[in-house]
Amino acid sequence: MKKTLQIGLTGGIGSGKSTVAKMFETLGVPVYYADDRSKFILQNNPSVKEKIVKEWGGAVLDATGKIDKKALAGMVFSQADELKKLNAILHPLVALDYLQWFSQQHDVPYVIKEAAILIESGSYKNCDKIIMVVAPESVAIARVIQRDAVSAEQVKQRIANQMAPEEKIKFATFVIHNDAQKMLIPQVLEIHHQIEKIYGNSIGSTN
Repeated sequence: MKKTLQIGLTGGIGSGKSTVAKMFETLGVPVYYADDRSKFILQNNPSVKEKIVKEWGGAVLDATGKIDKKALAGMVFSQADELKKLNAILHPLVALDYLQWFSQQHDVPYVIKEAAILIESGSYKNCDKIIMVVAPESVAIARVIQRDAVSAEQVKQRIANQMAPEEKIKFATFVIHNDAQKMLIPQVLEIHHQIEKIYGNSIGSTN
């Protein structure tokens, strides 16, 4: 029995990688949303809360005692060193959560792991192939402003703390252009067919 392929899906802020991930889901591909799971762990793991309060103080808590994501974002997203500290707290737990999820996926050619820091975290090394979603910076900024109700300057600060797209793209097997000009669906379908072909030609063992 062939092993299920692990496909990484990444892209910079505002690239639209979550939209692309949902398109793969409509094709019946199981998708693990690392960023969403990270937010869940942030709010529901007591040890994470304890470490965050210890690192950034009580100002990161809201009136109910939960992590105030907006306050925390203001402290870390504009400073690369602080963001690294947060990722160091969350990433090992997200990695374990993903492995537990993946162990439950059966009888599918491939799964997708959608993650903003797939390359930076090193978790791309466990993926068989990498899909990168790219978008012009102006388009990405406009999307994030609309989505998160933040200023252009705040978005630019977040972009500045990410790995440059031209560096990330070196790791990509497939590139999807989400520039509001090229249609996404044909690009997704083409990659889907290519991965299924790779799976069909691969020799693997059971998971």
